[in-house]
Amino acid sequence: MSPAQKSISRRAVKALRRPSLLVKHVRRTVRNRRLRRGATSHPDFYRAVMADDVKRRTAKGAVGTETEERWQAAGRKQFRFLRENGLAPTDFLLEIGCGNLRAGRRFIRYLKPGHYTGVDISPEILLAAQDTIVEYELQSKAPRLFLVSGTSLAFLAPQSFDVVHAHSVFTHTPIEVVSAYFAAVHRVLRSGGFFDFTYHHSDEGSWHVLEEDYYYPTDVLLERAQEAGFSGQRLVDWTYSQPKIRLTKPR
Repeated sequence: MSPAQKSISRRAVKALRRPSLLVKHVRRTVRNRRLRRGATSHPDFYRAVMADDVKRRTAKGAVGTETEERWQAAGRKQFRFLRENGLAPTDFLLEIGCGNLRAGRRFIRYLKPGHYTGVDISPEILLAAQDTIVEYELQSKAPRLFLVSGTSLAFLAPQSFDVVHAHSVFTHTPIEVVSAYFAAVHRVLRSGGFFDFTYHHSDEGSWHVLEEDYYYPTDVLLERAQEAGFSGQRLVDWTYSQPKIRLTKPR
């Protein structure tokens, strides 16, 4: 039985115990098949997923934090770890999948003005990010927010960032898109800089659920990163439901 089949089997057992989960899974399956038909790439598909999640729930719910308390806690944990593990106020930070700035608003306040750049594929989420900037009175920090259609980051200058951060982005990304991001980040990251990202870990090969949640062995991601010119390792000090890898661009 493949890892994906095992996942489906586990979900089926849960659904028998809680029928509401079966209904939710069927709805996601139908929704994702409909959205996939209108998409030309995975970023296009997931952009549509985010738009639908915002419509059905809220911007906070669409990024996985339904309540204000969870939204604050998730952002606080990301910020504290990065601040305590290498991020300085003078660094230039790029956040991929910045969302509605649950961590980004803390990065913006901590960094010098103009030192934060956030990119996201979802226009709805970026509009929510603008609301966050206003709510927390961060205008004077001059953060830069960009809507992106894919992975190239070609509009950003080479070697312009000291740190790149992506939380819960590659958890929703097929491996070919992950590799494209690695190449793009390598171009915009300065020598000696580092790139932190989270992922879903798998001990049984690479697999996905409904083209929305992707699982990878750590070695697969590290091999792809090495091909892009990085050295890397899993960060054992990071304790969260999603493990974290740090890639470093050699000097």
